[in-house]
Amino acid sequence: MKDIRSGISIVGAALLLSACIASTQQELELGRQYAAQINAELPIVQDAEISRYINALGNQIANASDDRNLDWQFYVVNDASVNAFAVPGGYIYVNRGLIERAGSMSEVAGVLGHEIAHVTERHSMERIRDADRANIGVTAVCVFTGICDGALAGTAINVAAGAAFASFSRSDEAEADRVGIAHVVRAGIHPAGVPAMFERLLAERNRNPGAVEGWFSSHPLEEDRIQSTRAIISRYDEAILDDLQRDSQAFQNFKRRVSQLPAAR
Repeated sequence: MKDIRSGISIVGAALLLSACIASTQQELELGRQYAAQINAELPIVQDAEISRYINALGNQIANASDDRNLDWQFYVVNDASVNAFAVPGGYIYVNRGLIERAGSMSEVAGVLGHEIAHVTERHSMERIRDADRANIGVTAVCVFTGICDGALAGTAINVAAGAAFASFSRSDEAEADRVGIAHVVRAGIHPAGVPAMFERLLAERNRNPGAVEGWFSSHPLEEDRIQSTRAIISRYDEAILDDLQRDSQAFQNFKRRVSQLPAAR
């Protein structure tokens, strides 16, 4: 990589990145960098059956929606809190706490569809571009040019990852809801799980706010968002929706296996 990029100056790369969203190849490289660090720091579940199922379900949705042929990878994080997030390039992370609270396959599929939409609509890359314009996008320069020393690059990645993936704007979230519903429907799964999961999380916030704090800090969610996703679903032909899958025994087996995992250390 360095032999290709070593001739690009820091200033030139920064100007390029601030002027437009990076290419798909640059997004893949950035995603690999972030995912490697995340996988080293988070308690990623290593159970083969759990990994197989979440990747099968995730790829069922992503492959029906992704026109860039990304190498999608899905991970379950051994964390009892409720959260999920996406990294550029097709890396999706879902906490076991969210899976354990889901009532059906369509609810987890709705979350995956939403996170997949953040990638397909390149929301994180837009955030990185905007960060670079504000002179805090040094990570992208480090990754794309390979000229930063290890310590600086590591610090930059931490800063930019927090800025890019911690939360999205309300307009990004609304778009991810709309596009995510379309992704799920295209994959043959009923989208009713999207508002159903929102309702479940709102109810839990009233009972036990701490358990879902991570989700609400990165996914603004109010009653009107439930109504808006229901309205989107209502525009689909009922005959089409009636043929879509809501749940499966395979999902229930998967959920049971997740609930039997030892607590994260």
